[in-house]
Amino acid sequence: MDEFLETNKKYWNESVEIHKKSTLYNVEAFKKGKNKLNSIELSEIGDISGKSLLHLQCHFGMDTLALARLGANATGIDFSEVAIKEAKNLSKELNISAKFIHTDINSLIDNLDNSQYKSGELLKLREEKFDIVFTSSGVLGWLPDINKWAEVINHYLKPGGFFYIAEIHPASQLYEYSKETNQLILKYPYFYSDNPLEFNDCGDYADRNAKLNNSRTFEWVHNISEVIMALLNQGLNLEFFHEFPFTCYQQYPNMKEDEEGHFRFTDKNISLPLMFSLKARKPA
Repeated sequence: MDEFLETNKKYWNESVEIHKKSTLYNVEAFKKGKNKLNSIELSEIGDISGKSLLHLQCHFGMDTLALARLGANATGIDFSEVAIKEAKNLSKELNISAKFIHTDINSLIDNLDNSQYKSGELLKLREEKFDIVFTSSGVLGWLPDINKWAEVINHYLKPGGFFYIAEIHPASQLYEYSKETNQLILKYPYFYSDNPLEFNDCGDYADRNAKLNNSRTFEWVHNISEVIMALLNQGLNLEFFHEFPFTCYQQYPNMKEDEEGHFRFTDKNISLPLMFSLKARKPA
């Protein structure tokens, strides 16, 4: 397991520089005030002004800082030290107050004696509770243990607080695009396996032409019922679960962006859930 996670971290460390320069992340527009959150997140998360918020898998901090711009007292965590360093630099450059801590999700509740992350920031974080735990956009596939993830969420939520996620739908990730036929071909599993899927692509989701030295990654499949039941088993109450026929980036080549910034299949006969969102609350 450590080998899988270390391999993934090498990819994420290298990808930071690629993502900073990409049109998908559009850092320059963000610096000028454009909100990085997508329309689903903005409409569903509600008023977060003055709320304490923990952002899991925050990458280099743009969404965390977007949440801080909306008034949240935001803390972002990520296992990539390069991403956290860039997040801190971006926070300082834009004068947006937010905390960023280098740690992986398991270390948020595991015994620190067995953790590679032993900073004073992490020690302090482990004693905190939050009004909101947030995560979004391509995060679940990097987690080998969805039950541990749900345990972390429950641990850090205050009574009455809520968890929110807007994520790529696992049903939309079953396919591979065929250039020859301009169609989707069923290729990948829907149900979890201890053995992760291995990828060794030459590009990057934010820049298909990027050349990576660390392109090898390992990802785990988590179906919808697995995600929901992990949260329910922690005692959280599901407030809503939504599915959407569009996504927030060009997941497949045979997609086009609409006027609202959503990407949909050009073939109207393709009917797939491409994103989902859910909100679950911890009993008061």
